[in-house]
Amino acid sequence: MLRSTDPDIIHPYLKDASNLNGGYAQEVVFPENETEVIRILEEASCTRTPVTISGNGTGLVGARIPFGGIVLSTEKLGGLRGVYQADSNSGYIITGPALTLKGLQEAASANGLLYPPDPTEQNAFIGASVATNASGARTFKYGATRTWVRRLKVVLVTGDILELRRGEFPADSEDHIFLNGSRNIFELKLPHYRSPNIKHSAGYYITPEMSALDLFIGSEGTLGVFTEVEVELILKPYGFFSGIVFLNQEEDAWHLADQAREESLKNRVSQTKDQFDASVLEYFDSHALHILRTAYPQIPPQAQSAVFFEQEILPHSKKKLTEQWFRLFQNHQVLLDQSWFSESSQEHTEFRVFRHAIPALVNKLLRQHHQMKIGTDFTVPKEHFFDLLRLYRQTLKDSGLRYCTFGHIADNHLHVNILPQNDHEAQRGWQLYSQIADIIIRWGGSISAEHGVGKIKRNYLLNMVGHSGIMEMACIKKKLDPYGILGRGTIIPEEFLNT
Repeated sequence: MLRSTDPDIIHPYLKDASNLNGGYAQEVVFPENETEVIRILEEASCTRTPVTISGNGTGLVGARIPFGGIVLSTEKLGGLRGVYQADSNSGYIITGPALTLKGLQEAASANGLLYPPDPTEQNAFIGASVATNASGARTFKYGATRTWVRRLKVVLVTGDILELRRGEFPADSEDHIFLNGSRNIFELKLPHYRSPNIKHSAGYYITPEMSALDLFIGSEGTLGVFTEVEVELILKPYGFFSGIVFLNQEEDAWHLADQAREESLKNRVSQTKDQFDASVLEYFDSHALHILRTAYPQIPPQAQSAVFFEQEILPHSKKKLTEQWFRLFQNHQVLLDQSWFSESSQEHTEFRVFRHAIPALVNKLLRQHHQMKIGTDFTVPKEHFFDLLRLYRQTLKDSGLRYCTFGHIADNHLHVNILPQNDHEAQRGWQLYSQIADIIIRWGGSISAEHGVGKIKRNYLLNMVGHSGIMEMACIKKKLDPYGILGRGTIIPEEFLNT
């Protein structure tokens, strides 16, 4: 097993996509198997040395940034175990935690299968994706990562190995979960708060009669180290009809997306085959289009908003479904002659690249001003869909700050990126972020839909679940990690672990 105290080797593990600064560590270790993971954790437990689990550095909330102790890199724990057919309509994949999502999709595709959640960052490790309950554009149809995890193998600080399968170790009527480790039995008392029934990745997931597996999904490296992951796959769709449609007004895009969502949900409930059913609905406001024009000058100059849509098709259904979509577009003043529609799988792929281009362009702008992105990851219940859109637009317009809005409109989940050009604007941006977060919480929303809490959003989670909720999470953590060494400072502020 490779270990290093060389500052030059440690340095890359002191940063991630959050741009959180100030991280430091005494050592980085690279276990290659489960036995080595156990040895590292047992040694750290004996010396009370903090251990920060590191994925591929794609996280946006600073969970992998260490502040002392050891960095445990999972990059040598990859290793695709196999892709298996479960039945005629589904399969599953077993892998180590360091397989990238791109590698996972390629392995699935080679077997005629698809991993449905489709998180945006394809260089992320599957272990990290599970650790944050990541989601993506297709979450509207298929749900987040949690829905597709069948099994996890987890090593605890105690040296215990947990085998967690979907449906096993359920919470009892008094909210207790009993876990059988390889060495110990753990009794966990679940918190009193309940996770909202919306897209959500903030703190430990808690619902009545939940499976123990769900406690670890979204735990952001604070409860154990994943050494094996098993996720479900579906048959790869025959094809897609997709496009990027442009509109003259932002409100037109809001109402288009809302109707497309409602039609899709209605058809899913009725289980009507070969009917209108969007798998993707992604929104871009006028400011996002302005930024995208630097890379895509062919965007219509009068367009003030856009929606990227995707519909799964079969050979016999394309004509009918295309007609249904075009009727919808005509009802919402879409600039049909200037919109883009896929005629091939290559064009469909190019549209997905277009969607993923905006975060990279935003980061490029921020680097010019040496600033850190202030990006929201809020989501709200359906009844506050239009409230959210109006809140973002009016509040940001009044602030005078530069910003853009884009993202998963069908999930009531948009990313507002505030783009400060100096430290003063950054301070104002974070004040605005806090004000919006308070409103989101009052509406019953989540302060993190898909990125997790990490070290950056702990105070917002405290506002969301309260002091008692954080204390109850800390009690769970201390049962599994008695000395609080794993993922120190992530999700739970350290002072809650010292009481």
